[in-house]
Amino acid sequence: MVVLLIIGFLAAASVFTEVLWYRQVDYFPVLTTQWIAAGAMFIIGFLAIAVPVFLAIDIAYRKRPVYARLTAQLDRYQELFEPLRRLVKWALPTLVGVFGGFSTAAQWQQILLWMNSEPTGKTDAQFGIDISFYLFDLPVFQGIVGFASAVTLIALIAGVATSYLYGGISFSGRDVRVSKATRIQAAILATLYLLLQAASLWLDQYRTVNDPNGLLTGAMFQDVHAVIPGKQILAGIALIVAVLFLITAFTGKWRLPVIGTALLLISSIVVGIGYPWAVQQFQVKPDEKSLESEYIDRNIAATRDAFGVDNVEVQRYDAVTDAEPGALRDDAVATSNIRIMDPEVISQTFAQLEQSKQYYTFPKSLNVDRYEIDGAVEDTVSAVRDIDISRQEGWYNRTLVYTHGYGLVAAFGNQRSPGGEPVFLESGIPTSGKLGEFEPRVYFGMNSPEYSIVGGERAKPIELDFPADAESKAEATAEADSETAEEKAPEEASGSKQNLTTFDGDGGPELSNIFVKLLYALKFQDMEVLLSGAVVDGSQILYDRNPIDRVQKVAPYLTLDAAPYASVVDNKVVWIIDGYTTSNQYPYSEQKDLNEVTVDADNDRVSLMAKPVNYIRNSVKATVDAYDGTVTLYAWDTEDPILNAWSKVFPGTLKDVSEMSGDLLSHVRYPTDLFKIQREVLSKYHVTDAGSFYSDEDAWRTPDDPVAATGNGTTALAQPPYYLTLSAGVGVEPSYSIYSTYIPDARGEGARDILTGYLAADSNAGSEAGKVSDSYGSLKLLTLPKGNTIPGPGQVQNSFNTDPKVSTELNLLRQGETSVISGNLLTLPVGGGLLYVQPVYIKAKTGTSFPLLQKVLVSFGDQIAFENTLDGALDVLFGGNSGASAGDGDAAGGSDSGTPGDGSGASDGEAPGTKTGSSTVSDATIQAALRDMQSAIQDRDKALKAGDWKAYGEADARLEAAVKAALGTE
Repeated sequence: MVVLLIIGFLAAASVFTEVLWYRQVDYFPVLTTQWIAAGAMFIIGFLAIAVPVFLAIDIAYRKRPVYARLTAQLDRYQELFEPLRRLVKWALPTLVGVFGGFSTAAQWQQILLWMNSEPTGKTDAQFGIDISFYLFDLPVFQGIVGFASAVTLIALIAGVATSYLYGGISFSGRDVRVSKATRIQAAILATLYLLLQAASLWLDQYRTVNDPNGLLTGAMFQDVHAVIPGKQILAGIALIVAVLFLITAFTGKWRLPVIGTALLLISSIVVGIGYPWAVQQFQVKPDEKSLESEYIDRNIAATRDAFGVDNVEVQRYDAVTDAEPGALRDDAVATSNIRIMDPEVISQTFAQLEQSKQYYTFPKSLNVDRYEIDGAVEDTVSAVRDIDISRQEGWYNRTLVYTHGYGLVAAFGNQRSPGGEPVFLESGIPTSGKLGEFEPRVYFGMNSPEYSIVGGERAKPIELDFPADAESKAEATAEADSETAEEKAPEEASGSKQNLTTFDGDGGPELSNIFVKLLYALKFQDMEVLLSGAVVDGSQILYDRNPIDRVQKVAPYLTLDAAPYASVVDNKVVWIIDGYTTSNQYPYSEQKDLNEVTVDADNDRVSLMAKPVNYIRNSVKATVDAYDGTVTLYAWDTEDPILNAWSKVFPGTLKDVSEMSGDLLSHVRYPTDLFKIQREVLSKYHVTDAGSFYSDEDAWRTPDDPVAATGNGTTALAQPPYYLTLSAGVGVEPSYSIYSTYIPDARGEGARDILTGYLAADSNAGSEAGKVSDSYGSLKLLTLPKGNTIPGPGQVQNSFNTDPKVSTELNLLRQGETSVISGNLLTLPVGGGLLYVQPVYIKAKTGTSFPLLQKVLVSFGDQIAFENTLDGALDVLFGGNSGASAGDGDAAGGSDSGTPGDGSGASDGEAPGTKTGSSTVSDATIQAALRDMQSAIQDRDKALKAGDWKAYGEADARLEAAVKAALGTE
């Protein structure tokens, strides 16, 4: 009893706190709709199975033969069962009813979709039925038929068992005697079951247009000419057999229905299995390409439409491979925004330079964003400085003091400092920079505590805001004596006080009375919530704080992108999350596992649960205010039939795009996961000719990440897509985009890592309030000529690693106390060809250790350059003058130590930047250069440990000069 009471209290606490949470976020109708729908479906399911089973048992018992002859054994069974009969009569239907109720309650989403669906205006290629029938109607109809079949079968079994126990069915030798009442009951139930099977078989013919088990998804030649007619024939036979059973209910003759049932089983084997097999083996296989051509066309068209790639613009890109001087002059904007800061690498650098205290943290991967700075839009890398309570002990500190992160840190994507650090445009505590005034406190982040108690009517604040500066320490120390022992703020190692704050937003349910406190004490199993005197009037409890979790709770029908990002929008830090509506019921569309295709080198979270989809739309853009947790949903794709149905289910929860501010739109981007699944689809479905598609003669794949394949990772995962400002094609204006590359779909020996395609999606939604740019979301596929071999990322990375000059310098950088980290290998269509850019970082092996950008590798065709800056590398690569400024010159007066235009080691008659050996150098010069290199490396390591970046830069310049002297390139 005590256990049941505890479980009951916990359940009640969970229910009431959910009500309070949804009321606070102003999405309470979402919760009530779910509960009402699930509750109604439970009741329907419970009654739909419990009542028929009860009636089957009750009728069989009431109509039992009064003077039935029972065998001795059956008589004993009846004696044992009789005392339990009443209990079983009620308990068995109730038990199966509960299972049936839970089964139907789980389908509340599908039922509500069906009830609120509308025609799409598109029809399938086989039956000519509106697509909405497959998305909404067919799953419900098949579910109803399946559930009704199960109910009928269970009722039939329960009725027959009861009749047998009470003599309605008896065996005498080889004779079987069935009472009239039992015969009628069993025959009617059998009739109903067979009618349901006929309906099921008829519906199954429509399921063939979504069958993934053939050559391709959809009804292929075998299905159209054998399977579908077979289903129709079997449905007719089942209907006839059902009529025979109904006749038996009145005539008492079982021979015809038994023969009919046998005929149905035989027909199922012959018509349902044998004939389709024969058609496939003897008609399709000998001439598969021509016979399946029509159905391959159907699959191609449906797949491209369902995944939103039907309007991709395909453009031939005749990439050149010779790096001519001035080739980048027409790509000045694109090259000036080449991102040399790798968001996967410099997170550690952000942490070291901007984390400030151990109770802050940065994510493993930073966000690539863009901001308008001094009239120009700049690509940036950024992240919020989130709270980390993993090192804090005690409920008071973990719940009341360390409640939030502070600030958003952003750096230019295309700049570095003289020491190799990022050039910050927003940094520091308190935060300052070029993003203007904004609310920096992050109460709702990716690393927020499970729950915090904030705000309230306090004499003095207790929530830790940020470390005190020199001016505030004296004031904070003077105030310390007036605080109670419990409310004293945590102190620095030096003993100085912290700056404190009190949350003044509306971010969570208010702990207004002892009953609410008790509910949350039970929910989180922390009695301190109830007992602590620090929980005062007006205190709010914040929980479910992860932005993804918050959006998922208020929009349970969405599949959310795995990469939310934070931006400064309208003077606030706002999380932006992309939401998808998906289905696996789209006719003729190929199925993809969403969890599988989104895995790559930057997202190695392999899910054990498959999520098959063959239709996806980025239907919702959601925002979460990082300060008060406000969730806003914007209907992004108003033509999506699934979203339109959900907007009726949850009216008033979606805002129109016209309500989005210009500042918010300027940070909206094309979603990562959608692009990943689209690039996977286009790797094969860029081919639209059925014959070529069948032959698989031009199948592509995303290349493996070359950095992971060369030592920075352990598994060959796909190269992730990257956000860059680029020009997708010749004469195209640069735009913030997401891109990926393709190579031939072949592995193992003989596989060629050459570029075959370049896919880019325009990610610039514009900056005009309520108006999305017409170009946003447009897909451009650049196809490269097969006769002109362009090296793929793997080939380029191999060339970088094996180039004599590059490998020599990298080996020198690896000496001493430093290691080398290769950054992301970017590919840009510039200069009429494809330019590869890879930043190279160094990191100390011991002590304070974080990556610093020191070198940049570039490649064009088969030519390579390796310099301190991207500007310098491009000039060397393109004959001394690339014609464009990459904009990555060292900040604060730093400069490239190389000499532009000096050929960088090219011998006479060779193009600058080509891979060559060094010129003849005397042994004395080499020995002197080696001594200088050793000295420079030692001085550089000492400067790195001491954090003396000026001395570090000077030592690095000496090392560069010594390397060139050894190679004879000075």
